[in-house]
Amino acid sequence: MRLIFRQGGIKRRLFSMLRRSRLLLAVGMGVGLAWALPATAQDWPQKTVRIINPFAAGTTTDIVARIIAERLQKRTGKPFIVEIRTGGGGSVGTQEIARAAPDGHTFGVSIAGPLVHNTMLRRSMPYDPFSDLAPLALAVHQPCLLISTKTLAAGNLQGVIAEFKKRPKAYNYALVGSGTLSHLLMVKLLATSGTDLEPISYQGTPQAITAMIAGDTHIGCLPAFVALGQARGGKVNLLGIATAKRSPLLPEVPTLVEQGLEDLVGTAWMGVVAPAKTPKPLLDLISRMVIDALKQPDVVELLAKQMVEVLAGTPEEYNAFVQGEIRRWKPIIEKYKIILEE
Repeated sequence: MRLIFRQGGIKRRLFSMLRRSRLLLAVGMGVGLAWALPATAQDWPQKTVRIINPFAAGTTTDIVARIIAERLQKRTGKPFIVEIRTGGGGSVGTQEIARAAPDGHTFGVSIAGPLVHNTMLRRSMPYDPFSDLAPLALAVHQPCLLISTKTLAAGNLQGVIAEFKKRPKAYNYALVGSGTLSHLLMVKLLATSGTDLEPISYQGTPQAITAMIAGDTHIGCLPAFVALGQARGGKVNLLGIATAKRSPLLPEVPTLVEQGLEDLVGTAWMGVVAPAKTPKPLLDLISRMVIDALKQPDVVELLAKQMVEVLAGTPEEYNAFVQGEIRRWKPIIEKYKIILEE
């Protein structure tokens, strides 16, 4: 008997064997990777963790970043440091988070402007917050209060609006930064109420409130932490709060919505984010730890004293919230052509 080997058959069998070996190798690598990533997450952190704060020391972002750093250091026994990287209205530090090594050893905090609003307000950005950053938590928010000068005869919202409609050229509103939440809220308020006031620009919230006390500016929507003390001291009128429902921090203050200004909602919120390519097991682990830290009763109490309410939202809740913010502000930004200079 002769054994006949045909060259084509040998080639086909060799190709089939090679293909099977490649498939097994790929499966093996996939299994190895699936095993390696949770192991990496379990070993986290392996060195000092940087939490980047894009704003100045002593700001709400700084306070929240330091609370997270302290709680995570205590939990893991590894060092956590807060690094301040200011500039560009928060965009410099937020960009640094986006460009950091995705190994779980750098993440940070940021606010609505660098995370969402600027994508609608600026023609271009050095990073894409939706593709270059991964959410860890929807951390906290601070309500905005609508306040007015005591020189206005009316001390309630409907009376103030009626007065503005009678003599629109006689009044103005405080503008604290073009494109800021305060600005967007006032633009929407004027559009919703059918009034037309001139903006007067101020360097910051303290300067705007000082001008309001003096009667140089007449109305503004400003952060509760700064505005509330002046309202309680009787130096300005408190007209309402820009939350969807009454805030547990100020349950006695009526919302602008319940006073007839439909969907006039906007809070100064903060997110915790990491580089987008950070492995998901690491993101999940850090997210759980951050949320747990924010939910601690003493943390909630400490922040409430500064008119900051803990949200501790999951990454999924963060994403849903962001989509709601885009739906809320994009029509206003586009209709009134609010664009920030590069």
